[in-house]
Amino acid sequence: MTAEEFARFIDHTLLKPDSTRRDARRICEEARDARFASACILPSWVADGADILEGSGVAVCTVVGFPHGNAPAQAKQVETATAMADGATEIDLVMNVSALKSGSDLLAFEDIETVVETAHLGGAIVKVIIECALLTDDEKRRAARMCVEAGADFVKTSTGFATPPAGVAVGATVEDVRLLRAAVGDEALVKAAGGIRTVADALAMIEAGANRLGTSAGADLVRGFLEGDYTSRTAGY
Repeated sequence: MTAEEFARFIDHTLLKPDSTRRDARRICEEARDARFASACILPSWVADGADILEGSGVAVCTVVGFPHGNAPAQAKQVETATAMADGATEIDLVMNVSALKSGSDLLAFEDIETVVETAHLGGAIVKVIIECALLTDDEKRRAARMCVEAGADFVKTSTGFATPPAGVAVGATVEDVRLLRAAVGDEALVKAAGGIRTVADALAMIEAGANRLGTSAGADLVRGFLEGDYTSRTAGY
């Protein structure tokens, strides 16, 4: 794998609530210069991102229902339409985890389907965040299949902002990536996000079946890849 190919796995991400407009513009500039797959930024700054990334081949990504996923489907639909009008071409949707854990699978499914239909009408893709840290393995499989049936393009491991039980990783794990890859087969893609802080972490996720990596440390990871430094940890999340 070349450094250019490695970079195309990365959604360069900044979603911290105290991040600024200047921070979002910097992330977009870094994504453009490194030719990452996308820059994933807060909805408020999507129009800025679209301006910076126009013609670069780097997608503008944003989040819907973030970070907990409990807003009504109609609210998520409006968020999606607004983001697309501002220039987003990739939507990372937080599913209704509460509905899934309540056994209200139809509600959870319709929530995803509503956003997928809205996004696809405008040519955007949808990555559904199922928040693995809060789910049992059976719930992860149910959620992944729900994403496929709703027409989502990706199933994604994590927001990176969950508060899981003690001993459970907040972000992506190789085991979860393998589980999701097995659950969706070739019917959807898999995005690993949260806690990818070394090149070794990133390569392990790719080996396990990840098609995208969500990380705020994209620039450091590419630098480490080029320098052959696979184990130094970055300050990303």
